[in-house]
Amino acid sequence: MRMTIKLALLSTIFLVAACSPKDTPTADVGSAADGADPAGSSDRFAALANLAIENNRPTTETAETLKEELLFQRATQTYLWAIPLLNTMGMRDGFEASFGTGYNVMGIWTKRLDAKTRITTPNSDLIYGMVFANLGDTGPLVFEAPPKLQGILLDFWQRPIPMDGGQYYGDVGLPGPDGGNGGKFLLLPPGFDGDVPEGYYVYRSGTNNVFIFLRSFYQSLDNIAPAVDVLKQSALYPLGKKESAEPMVFEDASGSPHEMLPRTDVEAFEELKYLVDTEGRTLADPDWLGMLAGLGIVEGQPFQPDERTTEILTHAAQTAYKTTRVIGMQPGLGDIDFRVFEDRQWLNPVNNVDSRWPNAFVDLAWADSEHGYRNIDARAWFFTDYYSISPGMVSMTPGKGAFYMIAFRDADGDWLNGENTYSLRLPPEIPAALFWSVTLYESENASGLDNGQPFPSLGKLNNPEQESDGSTVLHLGPEAPQGAESNWLATVPGRGYFAILRLYAPTEPAISLSWKPGDIVKDN
Repeated sequence: MRMTIKLALLSTIFLVAACSPKDTPTADVGSAADGADPAGSSDRFAALANLAIENNRPTTETAETLKEELLFQRATQTYLWAIPLLNTMGMRDGFEASFGTGYNVMGIWTKRLDAKTRITTPNSDLIYGMVFANLGDTGPLVFEAPPKLQGILLDFWQRPIPMDGGQYYGDVGLPGPDGGNGGKFLLLPPGFDGDVPEGYYVYRSGTNNVFIFLRSFYQSLDNIAPAVDVLKQSALYPLGKKESAEPMVFEDASGSPHEMLPRTDVEAFEELKYLVDTEGRTLADPDWLGMLAGLGIVEGQPFQPDERTTEILTHAAQTAYKTTRVIGMQPGLGDIDFRVFEDRQWLNPVNNVDSRWPNAFVDLAWADSEHGYRNIDARAWFFTDYYSISPGMVSMTPGKGAFYMIAFRDADGDWLNGENTYSLRLPPEIPAALFWSVTLYESENASGLDNGQPFPSLGKLNNPEQESDGSTVLHLGPEAPQGAESNWLATVPGRGYFAILRLYAPTEPAISLSWKPGDIVKDN
């Protein structure tokens, strides 16, 4: 069955006054699609269409209303268009607030990433390292990658940065040109035409601002220090200036709060102003730079919205982010069905029943491979639910990358809610050479579910109990089933959530889909 988004639903969402993800009450996001009209949107549209005209021209009141409406709609659409940038900037600004920024500053979640770090769908089952740098300040930047990493070099649109030769895009380490052996990676800013020395993997960024995202793996929860030590062997410095470069600073990000979600107030537009000033014309084409200019965001000019404009921009950001959450919970877009299996609720926006990498319906810059347009809704779906993408992360080659499946609904098609108790059966021989895990996330903003447990995830390294047939049954609910505490993920009554099943280094049964996880089933 093909899935579609109803335009009427999205139109309704755009025009509803919103609250921020932090303050959003739990609600059934399907209610508007089921016929409810909570905002009286039909009356609102009619009121706009029938605003007063006198002497063949809009009245003063009509003109003022429509100018504010234009500002709101333009800002809402700009936010949706810019959601990859705002996803990245939310992480960068949260990082800067905690640690400062610079090519030499790496944040490492040395004790794994818990729900205190509010960031889009984090993985609690490996060690993260992050660096945010501006090539406009540093010039060409060298990254000396140690062995045993898996990482991605991304521009601020979160497009994987292409390597000279066209064989690799963004990937570093295990799926990259070094094959996990480490090496020297050279990041070049847009338009760089200088000499390139020998001995580097050369990556040419589409933006001055770059995001270096690293993962390191451990073999046991009892000893994760070696994975941390791998990240601390990293070195970054401007090309030709290794001896005079700032020394590396490795900040411990574990156990402290960090606000790294997309911003949902006027700060989102201040972030876009930063990007316009640091990227200039490389950020976007003239039409979208014109949209930004219509909001008062112009390179080299002050962005100082007055009180009323700030209020409208804040409402626009709140509404647009809420709209991304609606888009991001759809089971498909247009005629593309995101279900991984026709008889399951598990979804994947790239590898699914209608689309398979490398012949997916979009490329990794979200251009529609058949029709030639940028699929803005598919991009919004991804960047409200995830961050970072590369060929290595969507590879359908056994033993490479990762295979993610996301579930918003239970086996009956109902939303997952924290007051209910569910079971998830994973058949024997889970096909993941590195590890597998199931992690729970807040429906309102896709950050880790703050469920009172140290980490909202369970997986291979937790050694959950197995059934007599070798299958693994996980229990999701507000209370642990007696005798099954080691297989329990806590949920929070009154709060919706969703789950991601991760298979790292998926083996052939995962790629061929011959291994099929059960749906999340509500217990009687």
